[in-house]
Amino acid sequence: MSGLLGVAVLGAGHMGADHVRRLDRVVSGARVAAVADPDVERAKDAAVGIEGVTVHAEAEAALDAPGVGAVLIASPGPAHEDALLAAFARGLPVLCEKPMVPDPAGALRVAEAEARLGRRLTQVGFMRRHDAEYLRLKALLDGGRIGRPLMLHCVHRNVSSPPHFTSAMLIDSSVSHEIDAARWLLGQEITAVTVLRPRPSAGAPEGLLDPQFAVFETDGGALVDVEVFVNCGFGYEVRCEAVCEAGSARIGAAHGMAVTSAGGTREEVPQDYLVRFADAYDREVQAWVDATRRGAVTGASAWDGYAASAVAEAGVRSLTTGARTVVELADRPGLYDLG
Repeated sequence: MSGLLGVAVLGAGHMGADHVRRLDRVVSGARVAAVADPDVERAKDAAVGIEGVTVHAEAEAALDAPGVGAVLIASPGPAHEDALLAAFARGLPVLCEKPMVPDPAGALRVAEAEARLGRRLTQVGFMRRHDAEYLRLKALLDGGRIGRPLMLHCVHRNVSSPPHFTSAMLIDSSVSHEIDAARWLLGQEITAVTVLRPRPSAGAPEGLLDPQFAVFETDGGALVDVEVFVNCGFGYEVRCEAVCEAGSARIGAAHGMAVTSAGGTREEVPQDYLVRFADAYDREVQAWVDATRRGAVTGASAWDGYAASAVAEAGVRSLTTGARTVVELADRPGLYDLG
């Protein structure tokens, strides 16, 4: 065990528990050294059967636990800033689930704190950058074979939303994935957001503005539209079509098994993100472990986390006002000019 990267997992909810399982059973080169959650019983449940793991109620206690060499943050977004700064103070590499920090002011503080260190420690968990289909689309667009991208058409649907979900969270929680994917696929910054609100679905909880339709403008002249519908009732669907000057490319059309019988065909639809993006999460965490063990940091940066929060904030303002809203970004620290 001494040759493995010891990881402290902060947060033992749905996502955190899945990462504990992934580090213990799927990923090579790492072990779960500590798990922290304010609900200690939940942390204990996530760590059952894992040799040598310690369980804590406080995040900083887990960071200081024996054998911890890196941190995976899967706690609720408002707890991320303190956890990231605590990891920086200890020089610990971090994989932080999105949102890196929900509000752009806090996200900028994190990026600036990392920039003062003079080296990257943070990878933000935008797992679509590790999905096989998204990687193929990225390679196609970067290669230029179908010309300059003009538009992205995106769909993001969930079976149902959690009880605590708000109208703003459709943008700053769900659409945050499309924000990062658009920036990454196009290599462009998003400069303005307009969010339109159709009549809410009968399946949406009372008071929830669901679905919504967001339009992003970029500094490269592309347009991105996103349909987000978090109470569609039938499945988890994520699709993206890139329309370019000399062709188009579409991903996400089918991910379940298709069964043909009795004169018809039925295709399974994934029911949540842990099913649809299971392979992407595995690749993401494996890539992070491999990079950390060789002293490198790859993937989405703290600047990417900040930019996503800034765009999401503009989107929430547009949702409230109904007006096109300009995205305001701070100057990018030189650390992040390295890519």
